[in-house]
Amino acid sequence: MTAGQMAESPPKDYRLLVPRDWFRIDLTQDRWRGQLKTFVDRQADGKSVRAETKQDAWAALRNTAEAGVREGALEYFLRPELDDGSIMPASLIVSLIPRTGSLAPRDLAQSFEVREEQNGRAAEVSILSLPAGEAVRILTPTTLDLYVEMPAAVGYLVLAFAVPVTGMQGPMLRLCTSIAESLRWIV
Repeated sequence: MTAGQMAESPPKDYRLLVPRDWFRIDLTQDRWRGQLKTFVDRQADGKSVRAETKQDAWAALRNTAEAGVREGALEYFLRPELDDGSIMPASLIVSLIPRTGSLAPRDLAQSFEVREEQNGRAAEVSILSLPAGEAVRILTPTTLDLYVEMPAAVGYLVLAFAVPVTGMQGPMLRLCTSIAESLRWIV
């Protein structure tokens, strides 16, 4: 297969390098709730975490996962951020959005800019060139969303990072960007 044919072929899958200490939950399997419960239990183990805090963390993470599943999420990665008894993690949700019509990255970026202005959020919207393709980048103080255009214009793979405690800056921003730059298509 030539390079030109590979660019015209839709990908069969993707590869993404995520650090080992990030807990992976496969949202395409029915067992994801048990995996999420395991994560929360492990983070609370050995710490003085109140039962209410543990239950609140479980509910917040479960609600995020359920919303993601409804919107095409494939994987949910969680990284404990603090060692002070808190169990709210940094996270990455990977989702697939099939393309309808011919919405190119520049058009998508413009629609996000309009949406961000209407919502009054302090989000920075830009186009970024990644090894896997062109991406729309939306950066807020605590989130980084990357809409990476898939080969053969079949849609976008969305990498949605959230860092609620320390925020999306410095080392965490560099780490999330490095994860995004590791994305490769399997054709």
